[in-house]
Amino acid sequence: MDENLVLHPRNVRFDWSSVPLHWVPGEPLTTHTINTLHLVLPEGERWFVEVFRQALPLITDEVLREDVAGFIGQEAMHAEAHQGAADHLAAQGLDPRPFVAQVEWLFQKLLGDRDLTGVAKHQWLLERLSVIAAIEHFTAVLGQWVLNTSPLDEAGADPVMLDLLRWHGAEEVEHRAVAFDLYTHLDGRYLRRIRTMLVVGPVLGWFFVRSARWLMANDPLKPGPARWRDFLRASRRGLLPRLSQLIPALWRYLPRGYHPRDEGDTDQAVAYLAQSPAAKAAS
Repeated sequence: MDENLVLHPRNVRFDWSSVPLHWVPGEPLTTHTINTLHLVLPEGERWFVEVFRQALPLITDEVLREDVAGFIGQEAMHAEAHQGAADHLAAQGLDPRPFVAQVEWLFQKLLGDRDLTGVAKHQWLLERLSVIAAIEHFTAVLGQWVLNTSPLDEAGADPVMLDLLRWHGAEEVEHRAVAFDLYTHLDGRYLRRIRTMLVVGPVLGWFFVRSARWLMANDPLKPGPARWRDFLRASRRGLLPRLSQLIPALWRYLPRGYHPRDEGDTDQAVAYLAQSPAAKAAS
Protein backbone atom coordinates (compact mmCIF):
# COMPACT_ATOMS: atom_id res chain seq x y z
CA MET A 1 0.00 0.00 0.00
CA ASP A 2 0.97 3.65 -0.44
CA GLU A 3 2.56 4.51 2.91
CA ASN A 4 0.89 7.94 2.81
CA LEU A 5 -2.59 6.49 2.30
CA VAL A 6 -4.64 5.79 5.41
CA LEU A 7 -7.63 3.57 4.74
CA HIS A 8 -10.82 4.46 6.55
CA PRO A 9 -14.53 3.80 6.07
CA ARG A 10 -16.57 6.68 4.67
CA ASN A 11 -20.12 7.34 5.71
CA VAL A 12 -22.49 7.45 2.75
CA ARG A 13 -26.19 8.06 2.25
CA PHE A 14 -28.06 6.83 -0.82
CA ASP A 15 -31.64 7.88 -1.56
CA TRP A 16 -33.16 4.99 -3.49
CA SER A 17 -36.68 6.45 -3.64
CA SER A 18 -36.47 7.63 -7.26
CA VAL A 19 -34.27 4.87 -8.69
CA PRO A 20 -36.26 2.88 -11.29
CA LEU A 21 -36.18 -0.89 -11.54
CA HIS A 22 -34.37 -0.66 -14.87
CA TRP A 23 -31.92 2.03 -13.84
CA VAL A 24 -30.16 1.90 -17.23
CA PRO A 25 -33.03 2.99 -19.51
CA GLY A 26 -33.94 0.36 -22.08
CA GLU A 27 -31.18 -1.95 -20.85
CA PRO A 28 -32.65 -4.55 -18.49
CA LEU A 29 -29.81 -7.02 -19.02
CA THR A 30 -27.17 -4.39 -18.29
CA THR A 31 -29.16 -3.35 -15.23
CA HIS A 32 -29.50 -6.87 -13.89
CA THR A 33 -25.97 -7.97 -14.70
CA ILE A 34 -24.72 -5.15 -12.49
CA ASN A 35 -27.50 -5.79 -9.96
CA THR A 36 -25.72 -9.08 -9.29
CA LEU A 37 -23.50 -7.03 -6.98
CA HIS A 38 -26.46 -6.27 -4.71
CA LEU A 39 -27.34 -9.94 -4.41
CA VAL A 40 -23.82 -11.25 -3.82
CA LEU A 41 -21.88 -8.52 -2.05
CA PRO A 42 -23.77 -8.03 1.22
CA GLU A 43 -23.12 -11.62 2.28
CA GLY A 44 -19.75 -11.76 0.55
CA GLU A 45 -18.44 -8.58 2.15
CA ARG A 46 -19.56 -9.76 5.59
CA TRP A 47 -17.64 -12.96 4.99
CA PHE A 48 -14.55 -10.94 4.02
CA VAL A 49 -14.83 -9.03 7.28
CA GLU A 50 -15.13 -12.18 9.39
CA VAL A 51 -12.16 -13.89 7.74
CA PHE A 52 -9.99 -10.79 8.09
CA ARG A 53 -10.94 -10.44 11.74
CA GLN A 54 -9.72 -13.98 12.30
CA ALA A 55 -6.43 -13.07 10.61
CA LEU A 56 -5.84 -9.84 12.55
CA PRO A 57 -4.18 -11.45 15.60
CA LEU A 58 -1.64 -13.16 13.33
CA ILE A 59 -0.35 -9.95 11.71
CA THR A 60 3.08 -8.84 12.90
CA ASP A 61 3.46 -5.82 10.61
CA GLU A 62 1.83 -2.75 12.18
CA VAL A 63 1.30 -0.92 8.89
CA LEU A 64 -0.43 -3.95 7.42
CA ARG A 65 -2.50 -4.30 10.58
CA GLU A 66 -3.75 -0.73 10.12
CA ASP A 67 -4.50 -1.39 6.45
CA VAL A 68 -6.48 -4.52 7.34
CA ALA A 69 -8.46 -2.61 9.96
CA GLY A 70 -9.29 0.06 7.37
CA PHE A 71 -10.22 -2.62 4.84
CA ILE A 72 -12.60 -4.22 7.35
CA GLY A 73 -14.33 -0.90 7.95
CA GLN A 74 -14.72 -0.17 4.25
CA GLU A 75 -16.04 -3.64 3.42
CA ALA A 76 -18.62 -3.42 6.19
CA MET A 77 -19.90 -0.17 4.68
CA HIS A 78 -20.03 -1.76 1.23
CA ALA A 79 -22.21 -4.56 2.57
CA GLU A 80 -24.65 -2.08 4.08
CA ALA A 81 -24.84 0.03 0.93
CA HIS A 82 -25.52 -2.88 -1.39
CA GLN A 83 -28.04 -4.28 1.08
CA GLY A 84 -29.93 -1.03 0.68
CA ALA A 85 -29.97 -1.50 -3.08
CA ALA A 86 -31.16 -5.10 -2.68
CA ASP A 87 -33.95 -3.95 -0.37
CA HIS A 88 -34.96 -1.42 -3.01
CA LEU A 89 -35.25 -4.21 -5.58
CA ALA A 90 -37.58 -6.05 -3.22
CA ALA A 91 -39.68 -2.92 -2.72
CA GLN A 92 -40.12 -2.75 -6.50
CA GLY A 93 -41.44 -6.30 -6.69
CA LEU A 94 -38.19 -8.13 -7.41
CA ASP A 95 -37.48 -9.97 -4.16
CA PRO A 96 -33.91 -11.30 -4.30
CA ARG A 97 -34.16 -13.51 -1.22
CA PRO A 98 -34.46 -16.86 -3.05
CA PHE A 99 -31.21 -16.17 -4.89
CA VAL A 100 -29.54 -14.64 -1.85
CA ALA A 101 -30.22 -17.87 0.04
CA GLN A 102 -27.86 -19.61 -2.38
CA VAL A 103 -25.23 -16.93 -1.80
CA GLU A 104 -25.58 -17.39 1.95
CA TRP A 105 -24.99 -21.12 1.54
CA LEU A 106 -21.82 -20.41 -0.43
CA PHE A 107 -20.27 -18.07 2.13
CA GLN A 108 -21.68 -19.46 5.37
CA LYS A 109 -21.53 -23.19 4.63
CA LEU A 110 -19.08 -23.91 1.83
CA LEU A 111 -16.59 -21.17 2.73
CA GLY A 112 -17.54 -20.63 6.36
CA ASP A 113 -15.83 -21.75 9.54
CA ARG A 114 -15.29 -25.48 9.97
CA ASP A 115 -14.85 -27.69 12.99
CA LEU A 116 -11.06 -27.68 12.71
CA THR A 117 -8.19 -27.18 15.10
CA GLY A 118 -4.46 -26.59 14.94
CA VAL A 119 -2.73 -26.73 11.58
CA ALA A 120 -5.90 -27.65 9.70
CA LYS A 121 -7.72 -24.60 11.07
CA HIS A 122 -4.82 -22.34 10.11
CA GLN A 123 -4.61 -23.79 6.61
CA TRP A 124 -8.34 -23.25 6.10
CA LEU A 125 -7.85 -19.60 7.07
CA LEU A 126 -5.01 -19.26 4.56
CA GLU A 127 -7.11 -20.90 1.86
CA ARG A 128 -9.89 -18.38 2.39
CA LEU A 129 -7.44 -15.48 2.43
CA SER A 130 -6.19 -16.62 -0.97
CA VAL A 131 -9.79 -16.66 -2.22
CA ILE A 132 -10.33 -13.10 -1.02
CA ALA A 133 -7.08 -11.94 -2.63
CA ALA A 134 -8.26 -13.37 -5.96
CA ILE A 135 -11.70 -11.77 -5.66
CA GLU A 136 -10.16 -8.44 -4.70
CA HIS A 137 -8.10 -8.49 -7.87
CA PHE A 138 -11.31 -8.54 -9.89
CA THR A 139 -13.09 -5.97 -7.72
CA ALA A 140 -10.18 -3.59 -8.33
CA VAL A 141 -10.36 -4.23 -12.08
CA LEU A 142 -14.11 -3.63 -12.07
CA GLY A 143 -13.70 -0.60 -9.83
CA GLN A 144 -11.30 1.02 -12.27
CA TRP A 145 -13.61 0.13 -15.14
CA VAL A 146 -16.65 1.80 -13.59
CA LEU A 147 -14.65 4.92 -12.76
CA ASN A 148 -13.69 5.22 -16.42
CA THR A 149 -16.79 4.10 -18.29
CA SER A 150 -18.66 7.11 -19.67
CA PRO A 151 -21.18 5.08 -21.76
CA LEU A 152 -23.25 4.40 -18.64
CA ASP A 153 -23.62 8.15 -18.12
CA GLU A 154 -24.39 8.66 -21.81
CA ALA A 155 -27.07 5.94 -21.66
CA GLY A 156 -28.85 7.84 -18.87
CA ALA A 157 -28.01 5.46 -16.02
CA ASP A 158 -29.50 6.59 -12.73
CA PRO A 159 -26.99 8.87 -10.96
CA VAL A 160 -27.65 7.41 -7.50
CA MET A 161 -26.82 3.91 -8.68
CA LEU A 162 -23.80 5.15 -10.58
CA ASP A 163 -22.56 6.88 -7.45
CA LEU A 164 -22.92 3.66 -5.46
CA LEU A 165 -20.92 1.78 -8.07
CA ARG A 166 -18.22 4.44 -8.34
CA TRP A 167 -17.92 5.06 -4.60
CA HIS A 168 -17.56 1.33 -4.04
CA GLY A 169 -15.30 0.90 -7.06
CA ALA A 170 -13.06 3.74 -5.93
CA GLU A 171 -12.61 2.19 -2.50
CA GLU A 172 -11.81 -1.15 -4.15
CA VAL A 173 -9.07 0.57 -6.13
CA GLU A 174 -7.91 2.39 -3.01
CA HIS A 175 -7.50 -0.78 -0.93
CA ARG A 176 -6.69 -3.14 -3.81
CA ALA A 177 -3.40 -4.38 -2.32
CA VAL A 178 -4.56 -5.19 1.21
CA ALA A 179 -5.89 -8.71 0.67
CA PHE A 180 -2.89 -9.66 -1.46
CA ASP A 181 -0.46 -8.21 1.07
CA LEU A 182 -2.20 -10.03 3.92
CA TYR A 183 -2.08 -13.33 2.07
CA THR A 184 1.60 -12.77 1.25
CA HIS A 185 2.36 -11.84 4.86
CA LEU A 186 0.77 -14.97 6.33
CA ASP A 187 1.48 -17.49 3.58
CA GLY A 188 2.17 -16.30 0.05
CA ARG A 189 2.59 -19.70 -1.58
CA TYR A 190 2.56 -19.15 -5.31
CA LEU A 191 0.87 -22.41 -6.28
CA ARG A 192 -1.99 -21.80 -3.85
CA ARG A 193 -2.46 -18.29 -5.23
CA ILE A 194 -2.60 -19.55 -8.81
CA ARG A 195 -4.82 -22.52 -8.04
CA THR A 196 -7.26 -20.28 -6.23
CA MET A 197 -7.50 -17.76 -9.05
CA LEU A 198 -8.08 -20.48 -11.63
CA VAL A 199 -11.12 -21.50 -9.59
CA VAL A 200 -12.32 -18.07 -8.48
CA GLY A 201 -12.23 -16.44 -11.93
CA PRO A 202 -14.60 -18.90 -13.65
CA VAL A 203 -16.85 -19.12 -10.57
CA LEU A 204 -17.27 -15.34 -10.51
CA GLY A 205 -18.21 -15.37 -14.18
CA TRP A 206 -20.68 -18.19 -13.58
CA PHE A 207 -22.25 -16.27 -10.69
CA PHE A 208 -22.81 -13.18 -12.81
CA VAL A 209 -24.42 -15.23 -15.58
CA ARG A 210 -26.60 -17.18 -13.16
CA SER A 211 -27.69 -14.07 -11.27
CA ALA A 212 -28.47 -12.05 -14.41
CA ARG A 213 -30.59 -14.90 -15.74
CA TRP A 214 -32.43 -15.22 -12.43
CA LEU A 215 -33.11 -11.49 -12.21
CA MET A 216 -34.35 -11.31 -15.80
CA ALA A 217 -36.63 -14.31 -15.25
CA ASN A 218 -38.11 -12.85 -12.05
CA ASP A 219 -38.33 -9.21 -13.13
CA PRO A 220 -41.97 -8.10 -12.69
CA LEU A 221 -41.65 -5.96 -15.84
CA LYS A 222 -40.99 -9.18 -17.81
CA PRO A 223 -38.18 -7.99 -20.09
CA GLY A 224 -37.62 -11.46 -21.52
CA PRO A 225 -34.76 -13.93 -21.08
CA ALA A 226 -31.11 -13.07 -20.67
CA ARG A 227 -29.37 -13.56 -24.01
CA TRP A 228 -25.68 -13.66 -24.83
CA ARG A 229 -26.14 -11.40 -27.83
CA ASP A 230 -27.59 -8.71 -25.57
CA PHE A 231 -24.63 -9.03 -23.22
CA LEU A 232 -22.16 -8.78 -26.10
CA ARG A 233 -23.99 -5.78 -27.53
CA ALA A 234 -23.97 -4.02 -24.15
CA SER A 235 -20.29 -4.75 -23.63
CA ARG A 236 -19.43 -3.43 -27.09
CA ARG A 237 -21.23 -0.21 -26.15
CA GLY A 238 -19.20 0.03 -22.95
CA LEU A 239 -22.19 -0.55 -20.66
CA LEU A 240 -20.59 -3.72 -19.31
CA PRO A 241 -16.96 -4.85 -19.19
CA ARG A 242 -15.85 -6.74 -22.28
CA LEU A 243 -14.60 -10.31 -22.08
CA SER A 244 -11.47 -8.98 -23.78
CA GLN A 245 -10.92 -6.90 -20.64
CA LEU A 246 -11.83 -9.52 -18.04
CA ILE A 247 -9.92 -12.53 -19.36
CA PRO A 248 -6.57 -10.69 -19.60
CA ALA A 249 -7.20 -9.40 -16.07
CA LEU A 250 -7.23 -12.99 -14.84
CA TRP A 251 -3.95 -13.76 -16.60
CA ARG A 252 -2.28 -10.65 -15.17
CA TYR A 253 -2.70 -12.17 -11.70
CA LEU A 254 -0.73 -15.30 -12.54
CA PRO A 255 2.94 -14.22 -12.92
CA ARG A 256 5.11 -14.58 -9.82
CA GLY A 257 5.93 -10.87 -9.90
CA TYR A 258 2.31 -9.70 -9.85
CA HIS A 259 1.29 -7.08 -7.32
CA PRO A 260 -2.01 -5.15 -7.16
CA ARG A 261 -0.17 -1.83 -7.17
CA ASP A 262 0.08 -2.35 -10.94
CA GLU A 263 -3.72 -2.26 -11.26
CA GLY A 264 -5.81 0.88 -11.02
CA ASP A 265 -5.23 4.56 -10.37
CA THR A 266 -5.20 5.51 -6.70
CA ASP A 267 -5.23 9.26 -7.35
CA GLN A 268 -8.31 8.95 -9.55
CA ALA A 269 -10.05 6.80 -6.94
CA VAL A 270 -9.33 9.18 -4.07
CA ALA A 271 -10.42 12.14 -6.19
CA TYR A 272 -13.79 10.50 -6.84
CA LEU A 273 -14.24 9.66 -3.17
CA ALA A 274 -13.72 13.32 -2.30
CA GLN A 275 -16.66 14.37 -4.48
CA SER A 276 -19.04 11.39 -4.25
CA PRO A 277 -22.58 12.74 -3.76
CA ALA A 278 -23.42 9.99 -1.25
CA ALA A 279 -20.34 10.77 0.82
CA LYS A 280 -21.16 14.47 0.75
CA ALA A 281 -24.77 13.75 1.75
CA ALA A 282 -23.59 11.87 4.84
CA SER A 283 -20.99 14.44 5.91
